[in-house]
Amino acid sequence: MTVLTPTTVDYRVTQLRVIVSEWTKLRTLRSSVWSLAGAVLFMAGLGILVGALQVTHWSQLDPHDRATYDPVGTALIGALVAQLAIGVLGVLVVTGEYATGMIRATFAAVPRRLPVLWAKSLVYLVVTAVLMTVCALIAFFGTQPIIAAKHVDTSFGAPGVARAVFGAGLYLTVVGLLGVSLGALVRNTAGGIGALAGIMFVLPGVAAILPHSWGDTIDPYLPSSAGGQIMAWHPDPAGLAPWTGFALFLGYTLATLAVAAILLVRRDT
Repeated sequence: MTVLTPTTVDYRVTQLRVIVSEWTKLRTLRSSVWSLAGAVLFMAGLGILVGALQVTHWSQLDPHDRATYDPVGTALIGALVAQLAIGVLGVLVVTGEYATGMIRATFAAVPRRLPVLWAKSLVYLVVTAVLMTVCALIAFFGTQPIIAAKHVDTSFGAPGVARAVFGAGLYLTVVGLLGVSLGALVRNTAGGIGALAGIMFVLPGVAAILPHSWGDTIDPYLPSSAGGQIMAWHPDPAGLAPWTGFALFLGYTLATLAVAAILLVRRDT
């Protein structure tokens, strides 16, 4: 006679299980897949397209533009557009659950809440870092053979090139983390996207219309200006050093994430 013994099922909530849950959410949501696909397309393909168009119409370029041509900046131009898709999706990673009410079920399963924020941040950070770094490499190595027709290409081993290419991946990764942080802080899709746009796009415009003595002093310390130095082959001499600027941008983002974490455990939902 066979004796059946009850089996013990471990239902404990662990950080690893929350991470797996968030990874499942990210990869199964259609909006996430399309947003990431758009970012990949812009990051990997736009530089190649722009480089091809410039070579085709090379004689029409301004002589100064031809003399100061930036082969790395051309390859990585897609980052300027990809950051919007990456940042907006970062906001939606959090606010999407608030909009549908699913966040209540998430917090019921993970009452301590903070593991949810850490899991969302980590999953999106890793996905963004891998995709955008690979895309930056594709953009660079895909653009150089095209612009080599006009002898304006450069090699990956040239000073500052590897830092700029990998820096594009790092910059976009932090933009994504900033989106997650703002989403957790604001808990509203429109508000989070508005805050992201204001920080990344509006503030530099405001600095540009200020008196030069003010704007030139403020601009290097803005998140987009400071962070963008890391992916510039020849960084703006009036700005911060590449790694210093990136560290400041990362500091802004981590501070936002910390405030979001504090408010997350103090709010009702």
